Amino acid sequence: MEEEEIGILEPYELRFSDLMILTSDKAPPPTLPSSDEIQRLESISRSVMETLGPTGPGLLTITGVPNASRLRRTLLPLARRLALLNASDRKRLLKEHGLGSDVPVKNLDRSVSSFAMQLKYMQGVDRTSSKATDEGNDSQNKEQHCPPTEELGDSQVNEFKDLGSSFKELGFLMMELGICLARICDKAIGGQELEQSLLESCMAKGRLIHYHSSLDNLILKEAEEKQQSTGRKSNQQSIRNERPNTTGNEARISGNTSNLWQQWHYDYGIFTVLTSPWFNFPCHKQTTRANGCFCTSCEIEYPSPSGHTYLEIFDPNKNIVQMVKTSPESFILQVGESADILSRGKLRANLHSVRRPAKLEDLSRETFVVFLQPAWSKTFSLSNYPIKSFEKTCVDENDHGELGQELHKIVPPISSRMKDGMTFAEFSRETTKQYYGVSGLQSKR
Repeated sequence: MEEEEIGILEPYELRFSDLMILTSDKAPPPTLPSSDEIQRLESISRSVMETLGPTGPGLLTITGVPNASRLRRTLLPLARRLALLNASDRKRLLKEHGLGSDVPVKNLDRSVSSFAMQLKYMQGVDRTSSKATDEGNDSQNKEQHCPPTEELGDSQVNEFKDLGSSFKELGFLMMELGICLARICDKAIGGQELEQSLLESCMAKGRLIHYHSSLDNLILKEAEEKQQSTGRKSNQQSIRNERPNTTGNEARISGNTSNLWQQWHYDYGIFTVLTSPWFNFPCHKQTTRANGCFCTSCEIEYPSPSGHTYLEIFDPNKNIVQMVKTSPESFILQVGESADILSRGKLRANLHSVRRPAKLEDLSRETFVVFLQPAWSKTFSLSNYPIKSFEKTCVDENDHGELGQELHKIVPPISSRMKDGMTFAEFSRETTKQYYGVSGLQSKR
């Protein structure tokens, strides 16, 4: 499917000020709200449920969040710099700031670099004093000793000095947005299962993600070539000839799922909160200097060439793919499969992917994501879950032509992964196995 054939979705926007009013625990003011204000707030709550429910797209945006602009502009540009650092310097920085890498960063053809941290939420405790634990499966971070960042160049120490603190500050802010949304949904559904599930977990996973441009992969290959060469000339022309082609097999599976940064999938937690993306487009081909510093002109935010985020969703109600368009510096909140189950089908999990921009192979994308999930020991009951919703696959293979056939192969239906009485840990393992295991189609990318 060509990019111009995809529809545009402008999600429902929830103002942060209204979110705070709807979820406030404070006593009402002496002067009670007018009937018009009460009706307005009730209308907002209904709109939230309609947007996140079975007939909606399964996501909304939150605007006007204090400090969002500052934190976003501090943290997101660091994603690309981390991704393109040499392995030893990156290892030291991740260790120093309590982060791990949860993708195989040694793969020079990788389409994303992801840097992760477990964020612990503790009620009644100053957020900035909360500790975050190291997370990720990068074996580089398992060494017992890593030299401190003082051994890095002064310029690198300075540009990454706020990495850990900004990661945690923005992460805790986004966690609170998700918890507030859970409270609104609980009021409409009845009970407090969503909010309580998040609070009992006391934890979320934050990921700082860099979506690579073809130029980024070229830089990585050239750096590796220089490192491996001992006195011989680097065969740079040969590397350039290997540059990934946006129409080739490097970024595609086949057919309508071609040219994706991230393959189609459901998130299996409760909510996923994302920043609006940051785009980079180099001002010239050489993006680093001899001392390893990045050209500051290349770090200026580049407006989305299409005006949207390149996050795309499949809407089963309309049987179409839509590209999500958001306001600058807003947050996107998506429903995960755990929320779908815990709400007994009142909320709908969102099937989505991230598409590479057509004909802009040197454009890269940064985002920060927080995955809110229940405790690993949380037990799921399907007794009140709608049978039709549970048995229905993400999309019938006969729907939507070739795309329907591809999605039917790639995305395992929830009925094949969820069993009554499963814990969240068991559901997580089964989901990961079916998506990325030996037999999973996404493992072959």
